[in-house]
Amino acid sequence: MGMISWLLGRRVAAWQNDLIAWHCAEVENIYRQMRGWRHDYHNHIQAMKGLALGVSDALDAYLNRLDDDLTRVDTIVKTGNIMVDAILNSKLSLAQGRKIAVNAKAFIPEALGVTDIDFCVVVGNLLDNAMEACETIDDAGGRFIRVYIDVMGEQLYLSVSNSTRGRAKRTGGAYQTTKAGSHGFGLVRVDRIIAKYNGYLNRQNEEGIFATEIMLPLS
Repeated sequence: MGMISWLLGRRVAAWQNDLIAWHCAEVENIYRQMRGWRHDYHNHIQAMKGLALGVSDALDAYLNRLDDDLTRVDTIVKTGNIMVDAILNSKLSLAQGRKIAVNAKAFIPEALGVTDIDFCVVVGNLLDNAMEACETIDDAGGRFIRVYIDVMGEQLYLSVSNSTRGRAKRTGGAYQTTKAGSHGFGLVRVDRIIAKYNGYLNRQNEEGIFATEIMLPLS
């Protein structure tokens, strides 16, 4: 039974990895298409503004507002890595839609010591848990997520902090998420990826705030 369980575990893990890779590729593809769409429509708006020149001040003002709105789409953060951009912007846009204040600054170098998929899994899980924690706060004015990614020495540094109600619960030394029926499986997956690359992981849990710091090798 032990060998059978081990084999089944390997197959499930492989299936999960394939599913995550497919999901990341789909998100990246959608993100690229949206950027192309935004670029095309920006040009269309510029053309319409030229045609409407002198026709109507109200129409010109409307097209200017439309162009401004379009420019703000997809500009929450630009890291230099298209896949990380896709995950970050999709998650942070979702957070803003849930009335969570977002503050993000991120830079990703060309050479990483981890795969794009593994890093996106880490970022995605941290932001999912951050959003869940923020949504436990009734007052939307008290909800926030802060993200910082940059190079420190020979390491890639990632920090995600968020507001939360009270303190995060722990069971057997592991943090739980706030989602009903969840026991922090996303956090466990993050832990395993950090361990895989011999990285550094630190979690700080204080009243009203939860923070995670991660350092991963660049080579």
